[in-house]
Amino acid sequence: MKPMIPSLILSFIIAAVTSGEARGADSAATSQQVHAARGVIREISADGRQAVIRHEAIPDFMPAMTMAFNVQDTNELQGVAVGDTVRFVLTTTGDTHWIHGMVKVTGPTNAVSPAGRKSAPPSRVAELKPGDALPDSDLVSEDGRPLRFSDFRGKALAFTFFFTRCPLPDYCPRMSNNFAKARELMLAKTGAATNWQFLSVSFDPDFDRPEILSAYANAYRAGNADRWRFAAAPTKTLVELAPQLDLMIRRDPDGGISHNLRTVVLDPQGRIARQLDGNDWTPQQLADALLEAASLRAGK
Repeated sequence: MKPMIPSLILSFIIAAVTSGEARGADSAATSQQVHAARGVIREISADGRQAVIRHEAIPDFMPAMTMAFNVQDTNELQGVAVGDTVRFVLTTTGDTHWIHGMVKVTGPTNAVSPAGRKSAPPSRVAELKPGDALPDSDLVSEDGRPLRFSDFRGKALAFTFFFTRCPLPDYCPRMSNNFAKARELMLAKTGAATNWQFLSVSFDPDFDRPEILSAYANAYRAGNADRWRFAAAPTKTLVELAPQLDLMIRRDPDGGISHNLRTVVLDPQGRIARQLDGNDWTPQQLADALLEAASLRAGK
């Protein structure tokens, strides 16, 4: 028997999603939220614009985990280093976030060992490029049934990666919001190709079980599941697939997850038509890429 997901967690996910939808671009300026936070610095980017912090639970916002935060004032990082415990303020709007007001609480401790700060060794697996076939992989659909990329052959497929516990608006929620808007653009087109599909893949399979995925998906899809499915990728699939897409996923022993963003468009033959890295692409760009891929035929 599967363990039941506490109703509080389901409520948190649904509330976070619906709140994110309400914080659309038009209301971004009026939806600012401010949270006090504390955590241990794991990494600082070379340009000082991002800091990876293993933070404690932030009440009414997110559980304890490891996240890469945007830094508002890079000067605040001059007095801190990897391993320091810091207090900071996290501010979010409808479409972005930043941290500021950083104060060092203690210096380096054993809470972050040197080994824990290192990324996994670079993979020797060659990254896939446009025109390459995506290897087939096992997934678990939001209804609990097995799912594979090959199940979408004959359709252009846009898929992205996320996890439901990610609340930062310019990370996973932006991917889901962009998918929702791109699908609206596609459905509104008359006389355009109809052989297309959206797929959102969670890389947190232990937590994002079918009942969690279903609640999250239904909030974003607004009751219309037409050509948009959600699934979770088992660990074996992630180990094999992530290096081929330059997808970085790092897990901490305490359950924290840090990651980058990858969105891929496949043609109807399962070949990579385009890969969109990061979070700066627009729903229109994704819709255009998907329509272009849908028009491709075997051998072209």
